[in-house]
Amino acid sequence: MGELTVHNEEFDRVSAEWEGLITQMPDPIPFATPTWQRVWLKHFLGERSLRLLTIRDGERLIGIAPLISEGDRAEFVGNYSICDYMDVVVTPGFEPQFFASLLEHLAERGAKTLDLRGLRLETPTLAAITAAAPAAGFTAVREDEALSPKVCLPDTWDEYLSTLSKKDRHELRRKLRRLDTAGGDVALKVVTESVEAATELDTLFHLMRISSHHKEEFLDRPGMEAFFREMTATMAAEGMLRFYFLTFDGVAVASVLNFDLGGQLYMYNSGYDPAYSHYAVGLMSKTLLIKDAIENGRRCVDFLRGDEAYKYDLGGKDQQVYRLVLTKD
Repeated sequence: MGELTVHNEEFDRVSAEWEGLITQMPDPIPFATPTWQRVWLKHFLGERSLRLLTIRDGERLIGIAPLISEGDRAEFVGNYSICDYMDVVVTPGFEPQFFASLLEHLAERGAKTLDLRGLRLETPTLAAITAAAPAAGFTAVREDEALSPKVCLPDTWDEYLSTLSKKDRHELRRKLRRLDTAGGDVALKVVTESVEAATELDTLFHLMRISSHHKEEFLDRPGMEAFFREMTATMAAEGMLRFYFLTFDGVAVASVLNFDLGGQLYMYNSGYDPAYSHYAVGLMSKTLLIKDAIENGRRCVDFLRGDEAYKYDLGGKDQQVYRLVLTKD
């Protein structure tokens, strides 16, 4: 390896190489892809400045740190209320050199605070940036930020059921039997194409609004619906969307929007019709989603942030999400 150099590059110039780095990640996250970040920046960057810092070994891209800067502060591109996880993208094995170069560059340009949210326990970033901090004059403090349950999937549905507690397994089977008695045609519809996903978004919005006032408030934030529409179409166009609808006689009674990347589904948002609560359609849509994921070879379903009871009923195990704050005197 030669001498590493740090550059502040244009998004369009580096996006193809960035996508190449994503394919090298053992556990990539949708929120760190250029596909997601391009849309997020368009809708939410505002008056702040993007610093797309790349570290190169000659011409070879080693890693990329998408940062938003305001004065002497910097943070990841994204927001923890919209992007459940955030991170840099680095060629595996090069994290120590990447962060040493990155922090030295930021310190030389007057950065005083790096507020890095949404870091998962398994990311190499936590250990590597903490180790690199003192040499660049930074002090790193880590704090717990959120819990994010996740279920790892076996090869078959029966194996999955056997991983649940006796009580949860019994309740799930009982609710599935009740769903079978609903009458008419009960089906799980899966949408992956951009045009159809755009058409179906209004259904998801309606189900989100009638199922939870918190979800309604989320959708009513300035620019949120417009962001959702473009983000969904764009992620679908790049093959990263799996959008589920539980239907009764062709009418959607529950919906779950997921990102599909690296053999995992990331359960981003959902809604259901309370008029069908007797059939537990919210829980059943997620149960059938898991069954579909197993049948289609996915290895995990990540429920993302929040400790809602259904996530544990479906076998979710907590992942800790951290906030890492680096400060320099």
